Amino acid sequence: MEEKARQLVARLAATPDSAVRALPFLHRAVTLPLLSAASAALRLSLLLSSSRLRPRLALPVPVVSVGNITWGGNGKTPMVEFLSRAFHRLGVSPLILTRGYAGGDEFRMLQRRLSDTSAKIGVGANRASVASSMLQKYGYIHHADIFSAHNLESGKIGVAILDDGMQHWSLLRDVEIVMVNGLAPWGNTHFIPRGPMREPLSALARADIVVIHNADMASEVQLEAIKYTIEQKSATCSVFYSRLVPSHIFEVRQPLRRLPLDMLNDKRVLCVSAIGCPDAFVHAVREIGAVKIDRLDFSDHHFFSGRDIETIQETMRNLVNGHNEDTVVLVTEKDYDRDPEALRTLAVKVWVLSCSLQIMTHKEHGEDEFLKKLKEIIAVTGHEKPHVVDQATGV
Repeated sequence: MEEKARQLVARLAATPDSAVRALPFLHRAVTLPLLSAASAALRLSLLLSSSRLRPRLALPVPVVSVGNITWGGNGKTPMVEFLSRAFHRLGVSPLILTRGYAGGDEFRMLQRRLSDTSAKIGVGANRASVASSMLQKYGYIHHADIFSAHNLESGKIGVAILDDGMQHWSLLRDVEIVMVNGLAPWGNTHFIPRGPMREPLSALARADIVVIHNADMASEVQLEAIKYTIEQKSATCSVFYSRLVPSHIFEVRQPLRRLPLDMLNDKRVLCVSAIGCPDAFVHAVREIGAVKIDRLDFSDHHFFSGRDIETIQETMRNLVNGHNEDTVVLVTEKDYDRDPEALRTLAVKVWVLSCSLQIMTHKEHGEDEFLKKLKEIIAVTGHEKPHVVDQATGV
Protein backbone atom coordinates (compact mmCIF):
# COMPACT_ATOMS: atom_id res chain seq x y z
CA MET A 1 0.00 0.00 0.00
CA GLU A 2 2.83 2.41 0.86
CA GLU A 3 4.54 1.77 -2.48
CA LYS A 4 1.26 2.32 -4.35
CA ALA A 5 0.82 5.63 -2.52
CA ARG A 6 4.32 6.75 -3.50
CA GLN A 7 3.72 5.80 -7.12
CA LEU A 8 0.43 7.72 -7.09
CA VAL A 9 2.11 10.84 -5.73
CA ALA A 10 4.84 10.50 -8.37
CA ARG A 11 2.23 10.24 -11.15
CA LEU A 12 0.31 13.26 -9.87
CA ALA A 13 3.57 15.19 -9.49
CA ALA A 14 4.24 14.60 -13.17
CA THR A 15 0.78 15.82 -14.18
CA PRO A 16 0.78 19.32 -15.73
CA ASP A 17 -2.00 21.75 -14.87
CA SER A 18 -3.45 21.38 -18.37
CA ALA A 19 -4.13 17.66 -17.73
CA VAL A 20 -5.68 17.97 -14.26
CA ARG A 21 -9.25 17.92 -15.64
CA ALA A 22 -8.66 14.38 -16.95
CA LEU A 23 -7.83 13.03 -13.49
CA PRO A 24 -10.39 11.05 -11.44
CA PHE A 25 -12.65 13.25 -9.30
CA LEU A 26 -11.17 12.00 -6.00
CA HIS A 27 -7.67 13.03 -7.07
CA ARG A 28 -8.88 16.45 -8.24
CA ALA A 29 -11.03 17.11 -5.19
CA VAL A 30 -8.89 15.68 -2.40
CA THR A 31 -5.40 14.46 -3.31
CA LEU A 32 -4.20 17.41 -5.40
CA PRO A 33 -5.36 20.08 -2.90
CA LEU A 34 -3.51 18.22 -0.13
CA LEU A 35 -0.36 18.00 -2.25
CA SER A 36 -0.65 21.68 -3.19
CA ALA A 37 -0.95 22.69 0.48
CA ALA A 38 2.12 20.63 1.33
CA SER A 39 3.98 22.27 -1.58
CA ALA A 40 3.13 25.74 -0.28
CA ALA A 41 4.38 24.78 3.19
CA LEU A 42 7.64 23.46 1.72
CA ARG A 43 8.16 26.64 -0.28
CA LEU A 44 7.70 28.76 2.85
CA SER A 45 10.08 26.51 4.81
CA LEU A 46 12.68 26.81 2.06
CA LEU A 47 12.35 30.59 2.03
CA LEU A 48 13.00 30.73 5.77
CA SER A 49 15.85 28.19 5.76
CA SER A 50 17.68 29.83 2.86
CA SER A 51 17.85 33.25 4.48
CA ARG A 52 21.10 34.99 3.62
CA LEU A 53 21.18 36.24 7.22
CA ARG A 54 22.10 32.76 8.46
CA PRO A 55 25.82 32.27 9.16
CA ARG A 56 27.65 30.02 6.70
CA LEU A 57 30.90 28.26 7.50
CA ALA A 58 34.03 28.27 5.36
CA LEU A 59 36.37 25.29 5.06
CA PRO A 60 40.12 25.67 4.42
CA VAL A 61 39.79 23.56 1.25
CA PRO A 62 37.70 24.29 -1.85
CA VAL A 63 34.10 23.06 -1.60
CA VAL A 64 32.42 21.80 -4.78
CA SER A 65 28.67 21.40 -4.40
CA VAL A 66 26.76 18.94 -6.60
CA GLY A 67 23.00 19.40 -6.43
CA ASN A 68 19.75 19.91 -8.27
CA ILE A 69 16.51 21.86 -8.14
CA THR A 70 14.25 18.88 -8.91
CA TRP A 71 13.95 15.42 -7.36
CA GLY A 72 15.44 12.22 -8.81
CA GLY A 73 17.15 11.15 -12.00
CA ASN A 74 19.54 14.06 -12.39
CA GLY A 75 22.83 12.12 -12.28
CA LYS A 76 23.95 13.69 -9.02
CA THR A 77 25.65 10.61 -7.54
CA PRO A 78 27.42 9.66 -10.80
CA MET A 79 28.72 13.25 -10.99
CA VAL A 80 30.10 13.00 -7.44
CA GLU A 81 31.98 9.86 -8.49
CA PHE A 82 33.18 11.52 -11.70
CA LEU A 83 34.53 14.52 -9.79
CA SER A 84 36.21 12.28 -7.20
CA ARG A 85 38.06 10.35 -9.88
CA ALA A 86 38.95 13.55 -11.74
CA PHE A 87 40.47 15.15 -8.63
CA HIS A 88 42.31 11.91 -7.83
CA ARG A 89 43.86 11.95 -11.32
CA LEU A 90 44.88 15.57 -10.74
CA GLY A 91 46.71 14.55 -7.55
CA VAL A 92 44.08 15.99 -5.21
CA SER A 93 42.56 13.78 -2.52
CA PRO A 94 38.78 14.44 -2.32
CA LEU A 95 36.50 14.30 0.71
CA ILE A 96 32.88 13.47 -0.11
CA LEU A 97 30.36 14.90 2.35
CA THR A 98 27.03 13.09 2.17
CA ARG A 99 23.96 12.77 4.37
CA GLY A 100 23.73 9.04 3.76
CA TYR A 101 19.93 9.14 3.76
CA ALA A 102 17.31 6.81 2.17
CA GLY A 103 18.98 3.59 3.23
CA GLY A 104 22.50 4.72 2.39
CA ASP A 105 22.51 3.18 -1.11
CA GLU A 106 24.37 6.12 -2.63
CA PHE A 107 26.98 6.11 0.14
CA ARG A 108 27.61 2.37 -0.22
CA MET A 109 27.83 2.62 -3.99
CA LEU A 110 30.36 5.46 -3.81
CA GLN A 111 32.38 3.64 -1.16
CA ARG A 112 32.58 0.48 -3.27
CA ARG A 113 33.24 2.17 -6.61
CA LEU A 114 35.87 4.59 -5.28
CA SER A 115 37.81 2.04 -3.23
CA ASP A 116 40.68 2.22 -5.75
CA THR A 117 41.11 6.00 -5.29
CA SER A 118 42.23 8.40 -2.57
CA ALA A 119 38.63 9.53 -1.96
CA LYS A 120 37.37 9.66 1.62
CA ILE A 121 33.69 9.71 2.53
CA GLY A 122 32.17 11.50 5.51
CA VAL A 123 28.57 10.65 6.37
CA GLY A 124 26.18 12.70 8.49
CA ALA A 125 23.44 15.33 8.38
CA ASN A 126 25.74 17.93 10.00
CA ARG A 127 28.24 18.06 7.17
CA ALA A 128 30.19 20.96 8.69
CA SER A 129 30.88 18.86 11.78
CA VAL A 130 31.74 15.80 9.66
CA ALA A 131 34.11 17.90 7.55
CA SER A 132 35.81 19.26 10.66
CA SER A 133 36.37 15.75 12.02
CA MET A 134 37.75 14.42 8.73
CA LEU A 135 40.04 17.41 8.15
CA GLN A 136 41.45 17.07 11.64
CA LYS A 137 41.96 13.34 11.16
CA TYR A 138 43.69 13.43 7.77
CA GLY A 139 44.98 16.99 7.52
CA TYR A 140 44.45 19.19 4.50
CA ILE A 141 46.23 21.01 1.68
CA HIS A 142 45.75 24.79 1.63
CA HIS A 143 43.43 26.08 -1.05
CA ALA A 144 46.15 27.80 -3.10
CA ASP A 145 48.40 24.73 -3.17
CA ILE A 146 46.08 21.90 -4.19
CA PHE A 147 47.06 21.90 -7.89
CA SER A 148 50.69 22.90 -7.40
CA ALA A 149 52.04 19.50 -6.35
CA HIS A 150 51.07 15.82 -6.26
CA ASN A 151 49.64 15.46 -2.78
CA LEU A 152 48.13 11.95 -2.83
CA GLU A 153 50.99 10.35 -0.93
CA SER A 154 50.43 12.62 2.07
CA GLY A 155 46.85 11.44 2.40
CA LYS A 156 45.80 15.02 3.14
CA ILE A 157 42.45 16.27 1.86
CA GLY A 158 42.59 18.80 -0.97
CA VAL A 159 38.94 19.37 -1.85
CA ALA A 160 35.50 18.71 -0.36
CA ILE A 161 32.65 17.51 -2.60
CA LEU A 162 29.27 18.39 -1.11
CA ASP A 163 26.85 15.69 -2.25
CA ASP A 164 23.29 17.00 -2.73
CA GLY A 165 24.57 20.37 -1.62
CA MET A 166 22.42 22.95 -3.35
CA GLN A 167 19.87 23.19 -0.54
CA HIS A 168 22.51 22.71 2.18
CA TRP A 169 23.07 26.20 3.52
CA SER A 170 25.52 25.75 6.39
CA LEU A 171 28.69 25.56 4.27
CA LEU A 172 30.15 28.10 1.89
CA ARG A 173 30.97 26.58 -1.47
CA ASP A 174 33.48 27.59 -4.13
CA VAL A 175 31.75 25.89 -7.05
CA GLU A 176 28.02 25.26 -7.46
CA ILE A 177 27.31 22.47 -9.96
CA VAL A 178 23.63 21.95 -10.76
CA MET A 179 22.47 18.75 -12.44
CA VAL A 180 19.40 18.87 -14.71
CA ASN A 181 17.56 15.85 -16.10
CA GLY A 182 17.42 16.33 -19.86
CA LEU A 183 14.38 14.06 -20.13
CA ALA A 184 12.22 16.01 -17.66
CA PRO A 185 14.06 19.19 -16.66
CA TRP A 186 11.37 21.04 -14.67
CA GLY A 187 8.37 18.70 -14.68
CA ASN A 188 5.13 20.60 -14.10
CA THR A 189 7.13 23.37 -12.28
CA HIS A 190 5.25 22.78 -8.99
CA PHE A 191 7.06 22.27 -5.69
CA ILE A 192 7.32 18.87 -4.01
CA PRO A 193 5.02 16.97 -3.51
CA ARG A 194 2.66 18.53 -6.11
CA GLY A 195 5.57 18.54 -8.55
CA PRO A 196 9.31 17.77 -8.70
CA MET A 197 10.70 21.22 -7.85
CA ARG A 198 12.90 21.62 -4.77
CA GLU A 199 13.55 25.30 -5.61
CA PRO A 200 12.18 27.71 -8.21
CA LEU A 201 13.95 28.15 -11.54
CA SER A 202 15.41 31.41 -10.26
CA ALA A 203 17.75 29.29 -8.10
CA LEU A 204 19.73 28.56 -11.28
CA ALA A 205 21.22 32.04 -10.82
CA ARG A 206 23.45 30.55 -8.10
CA ALA A 207 24.97 28.00 -10.47
CA ASP A 208 28.53 28.23 -11.71
CA ILE A 209 28.14 25.13 -13.90
CA VAL A 210 24.96 23.42 -15.09
CA VAL A 211 25.17 19.88 -16.47
CA ILE A 212 22.26 18.59 -18.55
CA HIS A 213 22.20 14.86 -17.81
CA ASN A 214 20.75 12.10 -20.03
CA ALA A 215 21.56 14.43 -22.91
CA ASP A 216 22.08 11.46 -25.24
CA MET A 217 18.37 10.66 -24.90
CA ALA A 218 17.08 14.17 -25.62
CA SER A 219 16.70 15.79 -29.03
CA GLU A 220 18.72 18.82 -30.06
CA VAL A 221 15.54 20.91 -29.88
CA GLN A 222 14.92 19.76 -26.29
CA LEU A 223 18.52 20.50 -25.29
CA GLU A 224 18.39 23.98 -26.81
CA ALA A 225 15.14 24.72 -24.96
CA ILE A 226 16.66 23.62 -21.65
CA LYS A 227 19.80 25.64 -22.30
CA TYR A 228 17.72 28.71 -23.17
CA THR A 229 15.87 28.49 -19.84
CA ILE A 230 19.16 28.10 -17.97
CA GLU A 231 20.70 31.10 -19.71
CA GLN A 232 17.59 33.19 -19.00
CA LYS A 233 17.98 32.46 -15.28
CA SER A 234 21.79 32.44 -15.09
CA ALA A 235 23.57 34.24 -17.87
CA THR A 236 27.01 33.70 -16.35
CA CYS A 237 27.06 29.94 -15.81
CA SER A 238 28.66 27.38 -18.13
CA VAL A 239 26.51 24.58 -19.58
CA PHE A 240 27.76 21.05 -20.24
CA TYR A 241 26.12 17.76 -21.18
CA SER A 242 26.45 14.27 -19.71
CA ARG A 243 25.27 10.69 -20.09
CA LEU A 244 25.64 7.34 -18.35
CA VAL A 245 27.92 4.85 -20.09
CA PRO A 246 27.74 1.12 -19.14
CA SER A 247 31.12 -0.39 -18.30
CA HIS A 248 30.44 -3.96 -17.10
CA ILE A 249 28.03 -6.21 -15.24
CA PHE A 250 28.41 -8.41 -12.17
CA GLU A 251 26.41 -11.15 -10.50
CA VAL A 252 24.80 -10.24 -7.17
CA ARG A 253 26.69 -13.00 -5.36
CA GLN A 254 30.05 -12.08 -6.93
CA PRO A 255 30.32 -8.26 -6.98
CA LEU A 256 34.10 -8.28 -7.51
CA ARG A 257 33.94 -10.37 -10.67
CA ARG A 258 33.50 -8.09 -13.67
CA LEU A 259 31.59 -9.60 -16.59
CA PRO A 260 31.64 -8.16 -20.13
CA LEU A 261 28.58 -6.35 -21.40
CA ASP A 262 28.18 -8.75 -24.30
CA MET A 263 26.99 -11.36 -21.78
CA LEU A 264 23.59 -9.71 -22.29
CA ASN A 265 23.56 -10.33 -26.01
CA ASP A 266 20.70 -12.53 -27.23
CA LYS A 267 19.09 -12.60 -23.78
CA ARG A 268 15.69 -11.42 -22.66
CA VAL A 269 16.31 -8.89 -19.89
CA LEU A 270 13.89 -7.92 -17.12
CA CYS A 271 15.02 -4.47 -15.95
CA VAL A 272 14.06 -4.00 -12.29
CA SER A 273 14.75 -0.61 -10.75
CA ALA A 274 13.80 1.77 -7.96
CA ILE A 275 15.55 4.92 -9.16
CA GLY A 276 14.58 8.45 -10.15
CA CYS A 277 14.82 7.93 -13.92
CA PRO A 278 14.17 4.29 -14.89
CA ASP A 279 13.91 5.25 -18.57
CA ALA A 280 17.62 6.07 -18.58
CA PHE A 281 18.40 2.60 -17.17
CA VAL A 282 16.33 0.88 -19.86
CA HIS A 283 17.93 3.07 -22.53
CA ALA A 284 21.42 2.05 -21.38
CA VAL A 285 20.47 -1.64 -21.56
CA ARG A 286 19.01 -1.17 -25.03
CA GLU A 287 22.23 0.53 -26.18
CA ILE A 288 24.28 -2.46 -24.99
CA GLY A 289 22.46 -4.73 -27.38
CA ALA A 290 20.02 -6.77 -25.28
CA VAL A 291 17.47 -7.74 -27.89
CA LYS A 292 14.31 -8.03 -25.79
CA ILE A 293 13.63 -5.92 -22.71
CA ASP A 294 10.85 -6.03 -20.13
CA ARG A 295 10.69 -3.82 -17.04
CA LEU A 296 9.40 -3.46 -13.48
CA ASP A 297 9.63 0.06 -12.06
CA PHE A 298 9.37 0.91 -8.36
CA SER A 299 9.48 4.33 -6.69
CA ASP A 300 12.83 6.00 -6.07
CA HIS A 301 14.79 4.52 -3.12
CA HIS A 302 12.22 1.76 -2.62
CA PHE A 303 13.31 -1.26 -0.56
CA PHE A 304 12.28 -4.57 -2.11
CA SER A 305 9.82 -6.36 0.18
CA GLY A 306 9.02 -10.06 0.25
CA ARG A 307 5.98 -9.34 -1.91
CA ASP A 308 8.17 -7.47 -4.42
CA ILE A 309 10.52 -10.45 -4.62
CA GLU A 310 7.53 -12.70 -5.33
CA THR A 311 6.35 -10.28 -8.04
CA ILE A 312 9.77 -10.31 -9.70
CA GLN A 313 9.98 -14.10 -9.62
CA GLU A 314 6.44 -14.49 -10.98
CA THR A 315 7.21 -12.04 -13.80
CA MET A 316 10.33 -14.03 -14.63
CA ARG A 317 8.40 -17.31 -14.69
CA ASN A 318 5.84 -15.83 -17.06
CA LEU A 319 8.57 -14.52 -19.37
CA VAL A 320 10.40 -17.84 -19.45
CA ASN A 321 7.21 -19.86 -19.96
CA GLY A 322 5.89 -17.46 -22.57
CA HIS A 323 9.03 -17.05 -24.63
CA ASN A 324 11.25 -20.02 -23.78
CA GLU A 325 14.34 -17.81 -23.81
CA ASP A 326 17.38 -17.32 -21.60
CA THR A 327 16.15 -14.59 -19.26
CA VAL A 328 18.00 -12.55 -16.62
CA VAL A 329 17.00 -9.94 -14.04
CA LEU A 330 19.11 -6.80 -14.37
CA VAL A 331 19.23 -4.10 -11.66
CA THR A 332 21.12 -0.85 -11.18
CA GLU A 333 24.02 -0.47 -8.77
CA LYS A 334 21.94 1.78 -6.52
CA ASP A 335 19.35 -0.98 -6.21
CA TYR A 336 22.07 -3.52 -5.46
CA ASP A 337 23.74 -1.36 -2.81
CA ARG A 338 20.43 -0.51 -1.16
CA ASP A 339 19.73 -4.13 -0.24
CA PRO A 340 21.96 -6.80 -1.82
CA GLU A 341 20.63 -9.50 0.51
CA ALA A 342 17.08 -9.11 -0.81
CA LEU A 343 18.27 -9.54 -4.39
CA ARG A 344 20.28 -12.60 -3.42
CA THR A 345 17.09 -14.30 -2.24
CA LEU A 346 15.74 -14.34 -5.79
CA ALA A 347 15.75 -17.88 -7.21
CA VAL A 348 16.68 -16.54 -10.64
CA LYS A 349 19.76 -15.15 -12.36
CA VAL A 350 20.35 -11.57 -11.15
CA TRP A 351 23.00 -9.30 -12.66
CA VAL A 352 23.92 -5.70 -11.86
CA LEU A 353 24.73 -3.09 -14.50
CA SER A 354 27.63 -0.80 -13.69
CA CYS A 355 27.66 2.63 -15.37
CA SER A 356 29.78 5.78 -15.16
CA LEU A 357 29.02 9.40 -15.99
CA GLN A 358 30.66 10.82 -19.10
CA ILE A 359 30.84 14.49 -20.06
CA MET A 360 29.73 14.52 -23.68
CA THR A 361 31.50 16.50 -26.36
CA HIS A 362 28.89 18.94 -27.61
CA LYS A 363 29.72 21.87 -29.86
CA GLU A 364 33.43 21.63 -28.94
CA HIS A 365 32.73 21.53 -25.20
CA GLY A 366 33.68 18.26 -23.50
CA GLU A 367 35.46 16.83 -20.48
CA ASP A 368 38.65 18.86 -20.92
CA GLU A 369 36.71 22.12 -21.02
CA PHE A 370 34.63 21.04 -18.02
CA LEU A 371 37.70 20.33 -15.88
CA LYS A 372 39.37 23.53 -17.08
CA LYS A 373 36.35 25.59 -16.01
CA LEU A 374 36.25 23.79 -12.65
CA LYS A 375 39.92 24.59 -11.97
CA GLU A 376 39.48 28.21 -13.09
CA ILE A 377 36.62 28.80 -10.66
CA ILE A 378 38.53 27.18 -7.79
CA ALA A 379 41.58 29.33 -8.55
CA VAL A 380 39.50 32.52 -8.53
CA THR A 381 37.66 31.72 -5.30
CA GLY A 382 40.95 30.77 -3.67
CA HIS A 383 42.23 34.29 -4.23
CA GLU A 384 38.95 35.99 -3.29
CA LYS A 385 38.12 34.04 -0.13
CA PRO A 386 40.44 34.48 2.85
CA HIS A 387 41.03 31.43 5.02
CA VAL A 388 38.41 31.44 7.75
CA VAL A 389 38.87 29.66 11.06
CA ASP A 390 35.40 29.12 12.48
CA GLN A 391 34.72 28.11 16.05
CA ALA A 392 31.90 25.84 14.94
CA THR A 393 34.18 23.70 12.80
CA GLY A 394 37.53 24.29 14.41
CA VAL A 395 39.24 24.59 10.99
